[in-house]
Amino acid sequence: MHLDTVFTMVDYDKFVVHPGVEGPLNVYEITPGAKNQLKVRYIHDVLDHVLAAALKLPKVDLIKCGGGDRIISGREQWNDGSNMLAVAPGRVISYERNYVSNSVMRKHGIDVTTIPSSELSRGRGGPRCMSMPLNREEP
Repeated sequence: MHLDTVFTMVDYDKFVVHPGVEGPLNVYEITPGAKNQLKVRYIHDVLDHVLAAALKLPKVDLIKCGGGDRIISGREQWNDGSNMLAVAPGRVISYERNYVSNSVMRKHGIDVTTIPSSELSRGRGGPRCMSMPLNREEP
């Protein structure tokens, strides 16, 4: 499955996540090394610490799909509750049927535009999956 089905960056320091992926995680960071070799660094930590370190931020905000409620997050995750299309920092497109996740996102300062999904979600893909790359001009 694609990572964006359980985890999407929605602002500079905010991510919507399915609660099951918070960790602890086994992460392998691969970077270029000397003489065309790759350097591999192993990291074992929870998701918010890994992301904050990678982004060089003091902390990040993990917004739980379904508000963290086990039943609601499972239901909304089935309908791609953490697969939102970020169209700008702090602005996303989400399925209207994920009303708990959308409400939680708004409480975290995210501007959520909803779209109907009765037929789209049957294809097992969220707004991010059903988009194509965009080129954005600087304001």
